[in-house]
Amino acid sequence: MDNVWLVIIFTLLAGLAMPVGALVARIEHFQSQWFEDELRHLIIAFGGGALLSAVALVLVPEGIANLSLAPSLLFFIGGSVCFMGIDILLMKINTPASQLAAMLADFIPESVALGAAFATGKSNAYLLALLISLQNLPEGFNAFREMRLGNKFSANRLLLIFCALAIFGPVAGLSGYFWLANYPHYVSAIMLFASGGILYSIFQDIAPQAKLDKHWFPPMGGVFGFSLGLIGFMLTQH
Repeated sequence: MDNVWLVIIFTLLAGLAMPVGALVARIEHFQSQWFEDELRHLIIAFGGGALLSAVALVLVPEGIANLSLAPSLLFFIGGSVCFMGIDILLMKINTPASQLAAMLADFIPESVALGAAFATGKSNAYLLALLISLQNLPEGFNAFREMRLGNKFSANRLLLIFCALAIFGPVAGLSGYFWLANYPHYVSAIMLFASGGILYSIFQDIAPQAKLDKHWFPPMGGVFGFSLGLIGFMLTQH
C-alpha cells in the first residue's frame, strides 16, 4: 500500500481512538460505585503507562538521535513549560477542557512525527501508531467525562466533536510526510517538545488521579499500559 494511504489510515485510526474512549465513558449502565472507583482509576493509570512508554521508547530516543544535548534539553523543557502554560490558562478561563487540550497537544505533534516516520521508512512507525492509539483511548475517556461534568455539552454533541478532532491526525501526519521528512532536526524537536509536555501531563494530571485510597489494583493500569508499549517496541526490534 502506498505510504500516503498508510499515513492517512493509521493517523485516522489513532484519532478515532478518542471517540471510542468517549463512547466507553458514555455507557450509562457502567455508572456504579465500582465503576467510579476501580475502573476509572485503572483506565487513567493505563493511559499514563501508555504515554510514558511513548516517551521512553519512541519519542525521546528518536528525538535525541538528531540533536545535541543543549537543543534537546531546550525543546524537552520547553514542551513541559508550554503544557504548564496551557494548564494555567485553562484554569484562569475556567473551562472544563484541560484533558481535551492536553490530548490534542500531544496527538498533533505525534501525528506529525508518525507521518515523517513513514516517509523515512523507519520501523518504529507502526509502534508509534499503536502507542498513539493506546494513549488516545483513555484520554478520550477522561476528556469526555471532564466535559460532561459541566453539562454544557450533550453526550451526542461531544461524540461528534471528538470524531471531528480525529481529522487533525491525517492533516498533521501528511504535513510530516510531505514537508518535514527531509528535516529530521525539526521532527526531533517536535518529538522532544511533545515528550516534555506529555511527561508534565503525566505527573500533573494523570498520576494523581490514578491513586485511590486503600485500593492497590488501579495503579497496575500504568504497568499494563507501559508493558504494551514495551511489547510493541521489542517486536519491532527483532
